Amino acid sequence: MQTHFTLTQLADSGTAEAEKILRTCVHCGFCTATCPTYRLTGDERDSPRGRIYLIKDMLEKGRPAGEVETHHIDRCLSCLSCMTTCPSGVHYMHLVDHARAHIERTGKRPVKVQLKRLALRLMLPHAGRFRAAMGLAKAARPFRALLPPDLRAMLDLAPDRVHPRSAQEGPATFPAQGQRRMRVALLPGCVQPALDPAINAAAIRLLNRLGAEVVVAKGVGCCGALTHHMGHDGHGFATANIQAWMAELEGAGLDAIIVTASGCGTTVKDYGYMFREDADMAAPAAKVSALARDVTEVLSMLGLPAGTQAPRPLRVAYHAACSLQHGQKVKEPPRDLLRAAGFTLLDVPDGHLCCGSAGTYNLLQPEMAGQLRDAKVAAIESTRPDIIAAGNIGCMTQIGSGTPLPIVHTVQLLDWATGGPTPDGLT
Repeated sequence: MQTHFTLTQLADSGTAEAEKILRTCVHCGFCTATCPTYRLTGDERDSPRGRIYLIKDMLEKGRPAGEVETHHIDRCLSCLSCMTTCPSGVHYMHLVDHARAHIERTGKRPVKVQLKRLALRLMLPHAGRFRAAMGLAKAARPFRALLPPDLRAMLDLAPDRVHPRSAQEGPATFPAQGQRRMRVALLPGCVQPALDPAINAAAIRLLNRLGAEVVVAKGVGCCGALTHHMGHDGHGFATANIQAWMAELEGAGLDAIIVTASGCGTTVKDYGYMFREDADMAAPAAKVSALARDVTEVLSMLGLPAGTQAPRPLRVAYHAACSLQHGQKVKEPPRDLLRAAGFTLLDVPDGHLCCGSAGTYNLLQPEMAGQLRDAKVAAIESTRPDIIAAGNIGCMTQIGSGTPLPIVHTVQLLDWATGGPTPDGLT
């Protein structure tokens, strides 16, 4: 794609990076075939190619974001299916993140929308605030009919139970069983421990069983993804994590940094890019990114014990989270592990398409998110599974709101198959 930025514009590093990305696009349109929002609306501006044109025009002209740009870029899931499809290697993730930051700086949204986005930024990255908010949501359920539609959608996603702080949120060290084969740090997350602490508990048990010592470093918290992908600076959260993990790395050492929520994992693996121009943080951020792994990547390295067998035969529909299959390009490890554990793995039709969770998307764009969820649930249920497995808490919450089928994290099934407790929903 030909661009026409001025030298003054290109002096800004973010704009210069966006210009490089824009130049790689060849207008082929392959991305439109796999874009979930384009499939729903048929509007070119709801496709990656269309959004790229909008971003190019907005940035080249150096003008504030208008209503059209804001509307269509807000409707982007950042599922990154387009990056898997693109034959030219367009790094859409970095481009759309830059565009969102520009929209936040220069654009205008209705006051109601601004307040909603502010509330999410202030609540979601902080586990204590999130727990309090979910408690209020539970209390508000009897008054659901009196609320506006967008607040009803948020209320519907609130869990029936919010879990208190657990030992897995650290700081703590969980020793390996038998001979130690590696030492790893675990990102506990911000939302996941409140929604389903059984995920990290299962991951720790399984890793310990396979010979990994697991440490939850002092000072770790939100990865920064939720604010970063809303166009705001997530560097403060990322800096705290990097410093906490560097202290462990320089102390007892680390072989990997493990993330059990793939949405967080995609961001942690991108810390090196986020801090590329920070003289003090560039090197440690790059080290952290190089060590970051999805939990299934490390489990594949360690291998399941010989003779591992599912306690009972189950047909498992594996949902490949977009952040894992498209953002991190981790596709086969979860599937291989589930098969190795003796589960019957089912192929979900259109498995490359997003379920509509996408971080805060299902809270900010509930109508489109609901359509995507219903399509995903129909595809899953068509395989007649006994249970659904996924590697991201957002997907689990989103899909679980649309089906009576039990849904658990991949590590919970693997933990069960190697001696752990029966996952909820199977008892």
